[in-house]
Amino acid sequence: MRHARLIVPVAAITVLAGALACKPPKTPEQIQQERQAAFNEGYKAFQDGQAKGTNPYANDKDNPHKMEGWNEGWEKAKSDKEAAEKKAAEEAEAARRRAEEEARRKAEAEAAEAARRAAAEKAEALRRAATAALLDINFDFDQSAIRNADKVKLQAIADFMKAFPDAKVKIEGHCDERGTVEYNLALGDRRAAAAKAYLVSLGVSESRLETTSLGKERPKVEGHNEKSWLANRRCEFKLL
Repeated sequence: MRHARLIVPVAAITVLAGALACKPPKTPEQIQQERQAAFNEGYKAFQDGQAKGTNPYANDKDNPHKMEGWNEGWEKAKSDKEAAEKKAAEEAEAARRRAEEEARRKAEAEAAEAARRAAAEKAEALRRAATAALLDINFDFDQSAIRNADKVKLQAIADFMKAFPDAKVKIEGHCDERGTVEYNLALGDRRAAAAKAYLVSLGVSESRLETTSLGKERPKVEGHNEKSWLANRRCEFKLL
């Protein structure tokens, strides 16, 4: 018995061969996975110093998602680097400004402290000099003329005021307990004015001297004898 031949049309063979040659389409999940893998490759490629033109998927017409993923990864790595560099630069600038501000505040604090110490030393020097120079002068009974013995004291006061040109002095005229309140206030004025005039004659500016009279209201020494009265007939000199 002869075997029957299987005759297959040429068209059917062609269709079958085409079907066998075609690959099944990729699922969205597969495409996403491949795109992510290409993205990671592109990211690392930038970190390794590769140029964007070295994309290995540039000519893969069947997988454009790989080319796109690789390019996106490369661009993302570049963007991340630029952002990191910008952040580092901003942090460095902020640190520099903080350091400058801290240095400025420190310098200001040191300058203020130095100025405070200098002012304190100047004030102490002024106080000591004033204590030594601003001594009372005394007057004869019912007189406002400067006694020869007190001219040396007034010269010392003038020298002090020349040494401290910013110093100002108030001259207080005082009297002993004898006489009326009104009379002694007037006498105290004359005594203060006489002391001021003598200091001006020694070269002290009149604008740096003030005068007032306290009459017999503030005795320096309590007593009712000539010694006490002499001590109370005086001019006192006080820093303003």
